Amino acid sequence: MTRIATLVMVAALMTACTDMTQQQKAAGVGTLGGATAGAVIGAMAGNAALGTAIGAGAGLVGGLVYNKVKENQAADEKAAYNQGYAAGQQSK
Repeated sequence: MTRIATLVMVAALMTACTDMTQQQKAAGVGTLGGATAGAVIGAMAGNAALGTAIGAGAGLVGGLVYNKVKENQAADEKAAYNQGYAAGQQSK
């Protein structure tokens, strides 16, 4: 029974993310991953709640930084393409 409940929860979470922006997805994944890792480490250290909170915060920041790096990379690639395209148009 718990497997079915888990599958239903996972399916609900996955469909809830369809209307999110890439930044929201990166922040969410980072937060969930950080919270999970923090809970595990915190449980081993004796305070799972504190570990979860710290992990969620670190994961959120990590997810947002990752998204910003990817956005900058995409902007750089687009600028390089446009520059090459313009140079090609001038040489005709």
